[in-house]
Amino acid sequence: MPDHDPNCIFCKIARHEIPANVVYEDDETVAFRDLNPQAPVHILIIPVRHLASLNEASAEPALLGKLLVAAQRIAAEHGLAERGYRVVNNIGADGGQSVGHLHFHLLGGRSLGWPPG
Repeated sequence: MPDHDPNCIFCKIARHEIPANVVYEDDETVAFRDLNPQAPVHILIIPVRHLASLNEASAEPALLGKLLVAAQRIAAEHGLAERGYRVVNNIGADGGQSVGHLHFHLLGGRSLGWPPG
């Protein structure tokens, strides 16, 4: 599998081919503000390398851990650690995944209801 999909919008963001409001970046991870926020803080956390969904990530436990550690770090930097926040991963059409690139939603800054969907 190639490291990126030339037609994937998140791959283009990771390669800085299209602009995004990036809040965190390292060699394997990019995090940026969602264009259609569902909470006062809504940040998408993606791997730089293209993986279509969590279903393709079973051989990538270190990468998955790195994405979740980035979520925790970003939540703390945005003042969410004390009140709480949510990290969401949607898989497939019925799961609500709208972009075919693995990504986690970091949501916070308000009370988040349950169930979510």
